[in-house]
Amino acid sequence: MAEFESIVQDYKQNLAVDPDMSMPVAAVKALVAFIQNHPASTMVEFVEMVKAATQALKASSANAISLSAGCDLFMQAVTRMSNANLEDCREKLINKGTRFVEKASSCRESIAGLGVSFIRDNGVVLVHSYSRVVMALLLRAASQGKRFRVYVTESRPTRGGARTTEALRRAGVPCTEVLDCAVSYIVEQVDCVLFGAEGVVENGGIINQIGTYQVAIVAKAASKPVYAVAESYKFVRLFPLNQFDLPTHRPSVLSFDPPSPEVLADEAQALKWVAGNNPSVDYTPPSFITLLFTDLGVLTPSGVSDELIKLYY
Repeated sequence: MAEFESIVQDYKQNLAVDPDMSMPVAAVKALVAFIQNHPASTMVEFVEMVKAATQALKASSANAISLSAGCDLFMQAVTRMSNANLEDCREKLINKGTRFVEKASSCRESIAGLGVSFIRDNGVVLVHSYSRVVMALLLRAASQGKRFRVYVTESRPTRGGARTTEALRRAGVPCTEVLDCAVSYIVEQVDCVLFGAEGVVENGGIINQIGTYQVAIVAKAASKPVYAVAESYKFVRLFPLNQFDLPTHRPSVLSFDPPSPEVLADEAQALKWVAGNNPSVDYTPPSFITLLFTDLGVLTPSGVSDELIKLYY
């Protein structure tokens, strides 16, 4: 339907206009605009309309983990107000959603303030791919005059490591990009590992850019602390038991069916085919996470379930 196409367009426009805006925040902003422009005659109709809008948003992304967190938080607010007067509910949701969007950017700053003490002067940090909140933490440490160096994984196939390296060099932070397969080579030199997260699941594990899990395995083998850095609006009600429990998993991923000879003959096309036939995210179990830095405080993985209960129940 056209009305649900418009919310998807608004969501994508929010991300395009502000590259620093995360997917959950863009989703809530789009949902606020949606309920402002689409009135309902009854509370039941309103709830069903918002539910359909969140489902349309989730369906618009192949990797909807982070996006789903924002949609679920908004839908939970709707459910809590379902016994209220329709117009009061709409007004409260608009106000609550607007405040959420306005305060979202401050979450990264509060997390940076909590995590900066874990960056040791003259230390070495390993980061994987690109994360806005991890960058906020590292740049806060640099602004305080801390001297540290950063290893950044290349992070194929997205090459997010190149973006991180460029940003750190602009800030005057010594850093070097390393091959994904070189992590075990350099891990003995690092003091800690920092990960962002697309989602923090119920048991305190994280879903993040592919390769996060293997970096965490190497770090644990070397007895290096692993810190996950994430906003609380990325907490998701998921409890994966393995990699194939992720909602992003497709049966076609890692298929044994080979590409066509035409694809194999073109190196660029062959690389694109490999990227498209591999998972984009993986799941790192809580046993590999030392602490999580969030806007709710510094948490152990076991503390995440308590915070989820407060958010949703």
